Amino acid sequence: MRDFRFGFTLGNVSSYRQLTDTIATAEGYGFDIALAVEHLGTGRTSPFQGLLAAATVADRLKIGTYVLNNGYWNPTILAREVATAARLSGGRFELGLGAGIVKEQYDAARIPWHPFGERMDRLAATIEEVDALLALEEDVERPPLLLGGASERALRLAAERADIASFGGRFQLPGEPPGTMRIIKAAEADQRVEFFHEIAGPRADEMEWNAFVLVVEVTDDRRAVAERIAAEKVPYLQLEDVRDALESPFMLIGTEEEIARRILENRERYGFSYICVQRPHMDVLGPIIKRVRDLA
Repeated sequence: MRDFRFGFTLGNVSSYRQLTDTIATAEGYGFDIALAVEHLGTGRTSPFQGLLAAATVADRLKIGTYVLNNGYWNPTILAREVATAARLSGGRFELGLGAGIVKEQYDAARIPWHPFGERMDRLAATIEEVDALLALEEDVERPPLLLGGASERALRLAAERADIASFGGRFQLPGEPPGTMRIIKAAEADQRVEFFHEIAGPRADEMEWNAFVLVVEVTDDRRAVAERIAAEKVPYLQLEDVRDALESPFMLIGTEEEIARRILENRERYGFSYICVQRPHMDVLGPIIKRVRDLA
């Protein structure tokens, strides 16, 4: 069974001081990797620039993209950025790629938005081309590749090409605008994991399994928190039932001890040893990391 790794997204960094404080806090908690998401718009942090700045102030953290929107990138330019990040981070860089889910950002930037199948075809082609270009770089090893999602198509690509299989915690709601998503239930996560084992075969045991945890909240009243989340009706956190929030491996709600034990149980049940959270949840999960490792 793999040791745990914990990652957090940097979010939108407004100053060098904020960045250094965030990295120092994360390392103090015991996080293993600082990650950059990729969104467009005012105040958004450039993923590669933000990560390389983080690498210069971190003592031990790895850095990675979680994830790049493939539709924004030309593969040749992307290969250059990846090679540069690998060199300047001393080999601490990990590459995460995705097909994109926020259509409004594509539209605002006048970048073509294609149907899901086409976006996945383009992602597969990008991986092929970037790998070929990186193979020409004599002083750069190909960084670990993270791929995944919730759909069968995305998981098939991860099974074929990734070093790290990332299991997204949300399904796109059929017939709704892109980005309108509901939480994956515990039983559905079981099905995704079983499916991945079937398609990946022996590779499944060689890969690291990642879970993108969407909510971490410390409380003595788990049900009250779940009911509040359900009532808020956030577009990307839709719940069909309050029990979904209490049982899904992608939502961690309870006391610090309960959350720590859930993380251990989720590794046993699903194989999730690499846990990532968004920046707002870093300070909630941080104090629990040592507890998890003490119990492991």
